[in-house]
Amino acid sequence: MKICVIGTGYVGLVVGTCLAEMGNDVICVDNDLKKLEKLHEGIIPIYEPGLEELIKANVAENRLSFSSDLAESVKQSLVCFIAVGTPQSEDGAADLQYVQAVAESIGKAINGYKVIVDKSTVPVGTADKVTETIKKYYNGEFDVVSNPEFLKQGAAVDDFLKPDRVVIGSNSQRATEIMQELYAPFLRTGNPVIIMDVKSAEMTKYAANSFLAVKISYANEIANICEAVGADAEMVRIGMCSDKRIGSQFLFPGLGYGGSCFPKDVKALLKTAKDYNCGHRLLEAADDVNKEQRVIFINKILRKFGANIEGKTFAVWGLTFKPKTNDMRMSPAITIINALLELGAKVQAYDPKGFEQANAIWGDKITYAKNSYQALENADCLLLLTEWNEFRRPDFDKVKSLMKSPVIFDGRNLYDLKRMKQRGFEYYCVGKRS
Repeated sequence: MKICVIGTGYVGLVVGTCLAEMGNDVICVDNDLKKLEKLHEGIIPIYEPGLEELIKANVAENRLSFSSDLAESVKQSLVCFIAVGTPQSEDGAADLQYVQAVAESIGKAINGYKVIVDKSTVPVGTADKVTETIKKYYNGEFDVVSNPEFLKQGAAVDDFLKPDRVVIGSNSQRATEIMQELYAPFLRTGNPVIIMDVKSAEMTKYAANSFLAVKISYANEIANICEAVGADAEMVRIGMCSDKRIGSQFLFPGLGYGGSCFPKDVKALLKTAKDYNCGHRLLEAADDVNKEQRVIFINKILRKFGANIEGKTFAVWGLTFKPKTNDMRMSPAITIINALLELGAKVQAYDPKGFEQANAIWGDKITYAKNSYQALENADCLLLLTEWNEFRRPDFDKVKSLMKSPVIFDGRNLYDLKRMKQRGFEYYCVGKRS
């Protein structure tokens, strides 16, 4: 099948590459010429396990190509995916200017029947708006469907190649059959293609992400109560997760959710609920708890060192919002490091993949270590902010020898409190009394 994917961010690049991997002819379109130049050279702008190898293999087989010519790419394709950004507006709503701009370009270029796929996360009613925009320039046949993505950064390639389910929102039998044919190779193990109306599909993505955000905030609120009363949040989590109705995922307490999806999607759904005068207290509470979680962590540090931390040196392990990605959007590390800098502290940070993004945020305001141990040199304290695997089993004797004082604030609960005390560390984590 001939396909174009418009937008080469996290979603678009993964979608285009994985569709090519299944034998389709895919053109990935972007108006960022520098990014396209790098892609042509085999330089991948994002870190996603397995993606670079697939891109190079499919480019070599001439199934995957990159172009800045949106009009020509649309003309050559039967299915056109819209995978551009939908950033958060000041009022919390998803900003659809890029989606609408692409819809206009498609309308001007379309030369016959096409299936236009909203792959970007968009509010309910966006497909109708895209349809209206295209119709201003083209009066022939086409269909707009919603096909929300459920890709976890750090596991996006596997999530696309082996999906739990594929949701297709379509009001057209013709478009539905084309989309079913497109996804058939990905679902040979029997996982479902769920067909629904367009608005329900648009809502499904927001409902799913917001539910997971609520779970994370609930886990953090329970952890804070555990810490106050002397209970162990990890034991409580295990006790909860053994209940099949609850499950084990997204119940780990920590610094709250970040990234490009959960914070934005919760706020966008909140805005929709307010626009339609619907209840939104649970969503608002989840958002508030998430923001407060970073403040609680900062206050723990200040209780230990006092309000005056000017001149103190803080080692930081982990900058990205989660491991196995170089994405720092809405990362808890940004809030925490900014607070330390404002109070006059020094920061020595290490992240396996986040250096380039961190440098764009802070420049020379912080020091970037070449490895995790270098970040510890003469540090008054270690802050563990992202749970990269390489941080799970360090040489603790070496850690202690490099630091001024053996103090660790672990925002991801990687270590055992009792063992850390036995090793001579002053150890603070989430959901347990130190």
